Amino acid sequence: MWQMHGLINRTIERFVRETRGESLWLRVAEQAELGFVEFEAMLSYDAALTERVLEAVSAALLLPRESVLEDIGTYLVSHQKTEAVRRLLRFGGVDFVEFLHSLEDLPDRARLAVADLSLPGLELDEQLAGRFSLKVLAQPAGFGAVMLGVLRAMADDYGALVILEYFSDVEGEERIEIQLIEEAFAAGRGFELGARAG
Repeated sequence: MWQMHGLINRTIERFVRETRGESLWLRVAEQAELGFVEFEAMLSYDAALTERVLEAVSAALLLPRESVLEDIGTYLVSHQKTEAVRRLLRFGGVDFVEFLHSLEDLPDRARLAVADLSLPGLELDEQLAGRFSLKVLAQPAGFGAVMLGVLRAMADDYGALVILEYFSDVEGEERIEIQLIEEAFAAGRGFELGARAG
């Protein structure tokens, strides 16, 4: 039976609690028949349980599953309580293009932070100038939609203007087409490599 890292389940829980409220999360937990109301980040859970939670969140928010996953990706970068994820991603480069080229190393960087966290492989293909294709190489299905949200939020973070298109075929392969319109379109959010002392 395929297992899902508790950190992923905990992220879904925190996304619902912090963006939609505690009462909605309690409804989701009941609808998904969890038998508890809080995931343990360092445990593993049956992947079917994660699917039930995503189905319940989608139903509660009246949104397709892919839209929920994209919103989770945006949350991971933009919410103040997930600043560590933003920092991990910003270490990938000083501008959006460098960040894109660092994505293939993201699963390894994630394992440095959490040793038993296994993210799907990512493969970036630079096509014409300003055009890229990002392929998600493995399951879980839906990680591409999460990456779509991450890319939208990171483009804003860097101040880049991009057009993103998400594709998933019947065999579950996911791909994001990225067109960089202007790299310095707006002022990005501030970022310092070193953490500030108290």
